[in-house]
Amino acid sequence: MQRNLLAKLIAWKQNEARKPLLIDGARQVGKTWLMQEFGKTHYKKVAYINFELDVAARAFFENNLYPEAIVNQIEYKVGFKIGAEDTLIIFDEIQECNRALASLKYFCENAPQYQIIAAGSLLGVAIHQGNSFPVGKVDRLELYPMSFAEFLNALDEKRYEMIIRDKNYRYLSVIESELIARLKQYYFVGGMPKAVQTFVQTGDYDQVRNIQRDILRDYGSDFSKHIDAPSIPRVGLIWDSLPRQLAKENKQFIYRDMKEGARASQFESAFYWLERVGLAYKINRIETPSLPLAAYGKDVFKLYMLDV
Repeated sequence: MQRNLLAKLIAWKQNEARKPLLIDGARQVGKTWLMQEFGKTHYKKVAYINFELDVAARAFFENNLYPEAIVNQIEYKVGFKIGAEDTLIIFDEIQECNRALASLKYFCENAPQYQIIAAGSLLGVAIHQGNSFPVGKVDRLELYPMSFAEFLNALDEKRYEMIIRDKNYRYLSVIESELIARLKQYYFVGGMPKAVQTFVQTGDYDQVRNIQRDILRDYGSDFSKHIDAPSIPRVGLIWDSLPRQLAKENKQFIYRDMKEGARASQFESAFYWLERVGLAYKINRIETPSLPLAAYGKDVFKLYMLDV
């Protein structure tokens, strides 16, 4: 499948002033696939380290953060020589190794010749918890679920995507019914890559729904693994209430729809956690559409899920 962010990765590779690249995004949006696909198609070799799966790799960063020493240990791990020009180094799930995240500063300052892409799913939370972050020493990109254009490309309907992109209104009127049908499919399938891939391969909506349920269960597991115990029920209440909140014509988030007597002050940290990990978007009401929008935002808001 084609991801639009791939073009930005190519531009990063071609930029002589590039820094180590950090890709942020919620779980299951396709960060690992994107990095590996980019490495496979634009480099001779890929040195891939996953700090969640390979706990031993975290030891590479324990004694020092000298880039050459780290590279030597990675070479021993992957079994080949890392060339600065022909090898992509990937640090996946980097939030699991704080010193690896910190090392990006020293790669930027002392060994900029190495091409490094790192990705994490809970970086917003990791940084908030006081873990060091290489401010100003990394380039950053955000990966979201697949857009409607990417969905059309996955279905081999690139002609539709091109007509929309080029604002070809004459042809748009001709294919209106076909586009509406595809849009309805996108509303059901959504943009999580695994769900889209399943739909492309099978066309089976039941299988797609099973994939979506699996993803939701995985997110629920993250609640218990990465949140302090007192906050878990509050995050769960917000998360479980989102479908009900969005199904109604409410003009704002209604706390009592979660729990009778619920107050905003009780859920502030839970809202913050869901936003920081990219699972929900808090959108404040804007009554005056002027810039900067934040100056005209009201206290009332609606909360949207990361995927349509």
